[in-house]
Amino acid sequence: MKIFRATVAAAFIAAICVGSIRAQQPRPGTATPTTGTSAPAVNLPETKIALVNSDEFNDEKAGIVRLVVAMKKVDTEFGPRRTELQTLQTQIEKATADLAKVQAMQTPVVNQQQQEKIDQMKRDFQRKGEDAQGAYQKRLQEVIGPIYEEIGKALDAYAKVHGITLILDVTKVQGIVSASDSLDITKAFITEFNSKNPATAAVTAPK
Repeated sequence: MKIFRATVAAAFIAAICVGSIRAQQPRPGTATPTTGTSAPAVNLPETKIALVNSDEFNDEKAGIVRLVVAMKKVDTEFGPRRTELQTLQTQIEKATADLAKVQAMQTPVVNQQQQEKIDQMKRDFQRKGEDAQGAYQKRLQEVIGPIYEEIGKALDAYAKVHGITLILDVTKVQGIVSASDSLDITKAFITEFNSKNPATAAVTAPK
């Protein structure tokens, strides 16, 4: 069971509608059935659609526990790098403020030297920030990627058990104006997944 985007869903629904219309229209070159003549029956597949909100999977209080725990562990791993960046930012702000206070009392050469140091600190901050962000995203993908694969397989199994033909992720689909609450399987799926997949699996250590 795949979580289709809006274009796929629209094409799917359109195909059903078009198929139904075509079934009611005579083909070119054929006579219109006279009154009392029964048209041949058209067997259309039964379709059961459900909605899921994948944003709720990582909700700290009501989400998928294994996913939430994994994300917190990765966040903890990067705590020291976050602290380093915060410290560097504080140093930049202090150096900038100090220079502004004494700039008028110093020679242009001294001011230029201090400004160059501040500019270098800013470049270091930007580089370290970009490196940390890239490393964080890579690590997060390493950790939660397999979990999302498990979630996908579990959704597939859930759909088969409940006779669901199509699951749409409302965070990806555009144009859903209104839908019955009975179509939303998010909470029921999360409850089932948590009961079958306790958050005991260890997060692999960074390479």
